[in-house]
Amino acid sequence: MEFIKSLIDFILHIDHHLVEIVRDYRTWTYLILFIIIFAETGLVVTPFLPGDSLLFAAGAIIAKPDTGLNIFFMFLLLIIAAILGDLVNYHVGKYIGPKAFSGKYRFLKIEYLNKTQAFYNKHGGKTIIYARFIPIIRTFAPFVAGIGTMSYRKFASFNVIGGITWVGSFLFLGYFFGGIPVIKNNFTYVILGIIFVSILPPIIEVVKSRTKSQQV
Repeated sequence: MEFIKSLIDFILHIDHHLVEIVRDYRTWTYLILFIIIFAETGLVVTPFLPGDSLLFAAGAIIAKPDTGLNIFFMFLLLIIAAILGDLVNYHVGKYIGPKAFSGKYRFLKIEYLNKTQAFYNKHGGKTIIYARFIPIIRTFAPFVAGIGTMSYRKFASFNVIGGITWVGSFLFLGYFFGGIPVIKNNFTYVILGIIFVSILPPIIEVVKSRTKSQQV
């Protein structure tokens, strides 16, 4: 319970926590954010880590003149983290497969796999790109791709495009707009808005599927 509280606090006040990380660790911030993005996309057991909000907050903080961090180096580094994360996840899915969801690991929910598989069935290979912008599905999409029949070559192309688009979108949005007073003074609400917009597509899909099932 204490871990959940700490995680929620970190996500909702991610700007304050990142400021502390930059202040205390300076250039080591590059490595810290690399690890978080890699873990959030590459480890199927950590779908709860912040992704969109972290990138946005990182961009906003780097825009400050006293951080000593370079936005373009961070951009390149986090693209590598995102691509490597999906790459590892794909191969883990190929190696482990559905056995991971047999009930042995309580933190691996079969419903997460089912939702991602449904999303994957609808959008095909482009799921790897779309999923970058949706929490939880972002973590499980490459895993499901590894379980399925998608070739590594096809997966790799979608992985690179998705990684560049995802990291670039949120990092530079934060960099150019995070310092605007109305956003800066209401950062928690902005983070909540990002989270809400990110989870909206799967919510819509659930509502649609339930409506169709009721009509049958």
